[in-house]
Amino acid sequence: MSNDDEIYNFADDARFDEDPNASIIKVIGVGGGGSNAVNYMYGQNIPNVNFVVCNTDKQHLNEMAIPTKLLLGWEVTHGRGAGNNPDVGRKCAEESSEEIKKLFQDGTEMVFITAGMGGGTGTGAAPVVARLAKEADMLTIGIVTVPFMFEGEKKILKALDGANEMRQHVDALLVINNENLIELYKDYNFFNAFQKADDTLANAARSISDIISERCYINVDFQDVKTTLKDSGTAIISTAYGEGEHRISDAIHNALHSPLLKAHDINTSKRLLFKFTCSRDSENPLRAEEIAEITQFTSKLPSSIDVKWGIGDNPELGDKVKITVLASGFDVTLRESEQTQRGGDDKGKGPIVFEASRDHEEEKLKKEESTERIADFYGSDKVIKQRRTAARMKYAVLKPSQFDNHEIIAMIESVPTFNRDPRFNDELQRLTEGRREYGSSERKEKGGETISFGDFS
Repeated sequence: MSNDDEIYNFADDARFDEDPNASIIKVIGVGGGGSNAVNYMYGQNIPNVNFVVCNTDKQHLNEMAIPTKLLLGWEVTHGRGAGNNPDVGRKCAEESSEEIKKLFQDGTEMVFITAGMGGGTGTGAAPVVARLAKEADMLTIGIVTVPFMFEGEKKILKALDGANEMRQHVDALLVINNENLIELYKDYNFFNAFQKADDTLANAARSISDIISERCYINVDFQDVKTTLKDSGTAIISTAYGEGEHRISDAIHNALHSPLLKAHDINTSKRLLFKFTCSRDSENPLRAEEIAEITQFTSKLPSSIDVKWGIGDNPELGDKVKITVLASGFDVTLRESEQTQRGGDDKGKGPIVFEASRDHEEEKLKKEESTERIADFYGSDKVIKQRRTAARMKYAVLKPSQFDNHEIIAMIESVPTFNRDPRFNDELQRLTEGRREYGSSERKEKGGETISFGDFS
């Protein structure tokens, strides 16, 4: 980079490495979505947390308020972005690996890496940042978002592939499904709904910071956090509040049903950490019977779960209680992109091998696999709805000779594109091929031509 480059490279500033008050927690936003989320978190004044944004897009980095920025892959893209290509994002992160490593040389012990999956930089570069953090012996937590259904199957599958790759390089992965925003915040405008996802990211970092920094009566500390999340796979981090007569049970319920984090049954987790926080100076301080309510709740958990809990003090809470829940080790993963062998004695093992003559079957199986992967994460009802929408949104591509066929033109004009369904497309295809149905059989007339269809994705 040139000396007059506007991007501040923290690696050139010795003060960064010498800061004696550097927090042990660092939040790194990678790519456009990740940087936007971390920039939002930076404005929330979360204590004891340092923030960094990394991107291949120089212009976007300049818009961030966070002082510590890293432009990835200058020699690869010259600050122009990854062009929606994860391979480019990955290459840029590898080129900047030495600068990334310096992020972990200032006393940092825990790293949150957040990115939006489905694009270029976040999908490709975030797993590289995560790998370098793990190699530096950081407790590494990935927080990623996956696209709305309307963004299309290709982007969703790219996002799921990126999340799976990310999962291989972190201690714990939290996945936020943007599609949930539509259902949960129907009355919000589009941009405010996105802020709810950013709130979830901010709350995760704040929750860990509070566990470490708040005064405790029954102690939990960073080592407990590390034990809970280290090499744990899928995890949830959630904070909620309760007040009134049933404030403990209300707080527990609210925390375990955090809507933006993909729902998990904590009974299937392997490790649980709870921290309850209240104000000792409240007019309604925590009572002994409420402590019994906590122990009653934990005693009902399966004995196979390693449970740790504590109680902290925060004068600002008044009569409210706050609970932070860390749960990890769920027996749930995102469906892998590699297809598995079907049938035979070794069912479920090894890749599928196809012969050249079976291209159609291969494509069909890939389509089924893609559908299953999306349905696993978004729900089968969403996939069915999306398929119907995609079928309606196909437009007809006519050959020159077909423009003179008044029957074809009349049929196309009779039904707007957004109202067409697969049956209409099939009927139009039969018409253009010169086929006429006779009961259950068809006859193709001489000279018929096929019609092709396009879509708007």
